[in-house]
Amino acid sequence: MSRRRTILTCALAGALATLVTVAGAPEAAAKKQNPDTAPASYDLQAQQFYRWVACGEAPADDDRWDVSLDAAKAKVVEAHCKWMRARYAEYRKRFVDKASKFFAEVRPAGLPKQVVYPFGGGDVVTALVVYPEAEEVTTISLEHAGDPTRLAGLTAKQLKAHLAAFRKVLRGLLTYTDSASATLRKLEKGPVPGQLSMFIAGMTALGYQPRRLRYFHLADDGAVTYYTMAEVAALESKQAKKKSGGWVDPDWSMVFSNAELEFARQGADGNVEYVIHRHISANLHDDHFGTSTLKKHLDAKGARLSLLTKAASYLLWQNGFSGIRTWLGEHLAWMVSDSTGIPPRHARAMGLEQTAYGKFVGAMYTANKTDTAAFAKLWKAKHRKLSFRFGYRDTEGSSHLLITAPAAAGAAK
Repeated sequence: MSRRRTILTCALAGALATLVTVAGAPEAAAKKQNPDTAPASYDLQAQQFYRWVACGEAPADDDRWDVSLDAAKAKVVEAHCKWMRARYAEYRKRFVDKASKFFAEVRPAGLPKQVVYPFGGGDVVTALVVYPEAEEVTTISLEHAGDPTRLAGLTAKQLKAHLAAFRKVLRGLLTYTDSASATLRKLEKGPVPGQLSMFIAGMTALGYQPRRLRYFHLADDGAVTYYTMAEVAALESKQAKKKSGGWVDPDWSMVFSNAELEFARQGADGNVEYVIHRHISANLHDDHFGTSTLKKHLDAKGARLSLLTKAASYLLWQNGFSGIRTWLGEHLAWMVSDSTGIPPRHARAMGLEQTAYGKFVGAMYTANKTDTAAFAKLWKAKHRKLSFRFGYRDTEGSSHLLITAPAAAGAAK
């Protein structure tokens, strides 16, 4: 079933309150389910993050969620939102508008509507800029999605402090189009978790509103399995654990590691566009990826997918990430990256061709000389202009972008 449905009742066209849910059943019917066996719902909490953290505006006729604030908290949120609105406007001007135009010109028609974005911590918005027709986006990173239940209980003073911390983290995404790992780790604890907040904020910048929020784990066969209220209660004291030695243990339950968000926005044609976003907290190193439920989950998505990665610490250049690198090469219908994508020697071996935009002379972080030289040669071979930053810059501060595609299909020229 298509995830980007455009179903509206004729009598109430434009009223998001009447939309059909992702499961295909009206929300009224969903309320009849047994709360101990139905997926635990965090829809109200998603709206709180949307209004108070991401500063989104709900439709005037949508009164399903009461997320009103007392006077003291409202004052804090208004000051926060003044900053957010300015950043959104700048982000759309500097990145979204320019990148959307660029990708519209180079993106082939008929690409798969399922997108996979490894090393995509905090960033779903780029996936929708690159692939605006996407119906499903999967981001994977070491970071956990985060606990949505603590935000409402903050005092005005606490809310002010936590929103200020969030703004410092969000600045990287909205200013540089990527976020440093050290910055993301700062919000792996607390009532305003970085991943959930950044995902909702990024989609808000594109005009989307969250409609549903669920948390899940992957079954042995890789299938998405939602946590029930009974399971949430049973696992309340089982704390999530860091996925890598350099990270930090979150201070919330393991339930809140993987999240599924349904987003909706009204399209230019008056219909409503839907996107399902799943974030999976996982370590993509070969020691963890090869026989994992994550790999089974990704394999089940199909033979060819739309892919991207950026600001990925040059991990795909390393021998220890050969599994995910090979998986990307074997499954890509089209892939966009910065220089942290698949190195030329591996791309050639997998029958892929690469087209470079912008300028690259050297990796901004420590990386092997062989791949650095190969990429520098690739970018030097033909200069193609790039008017926006996409992930890392090179050692000279230049922006660059790489398109990788099966040789038979041809990368964009």
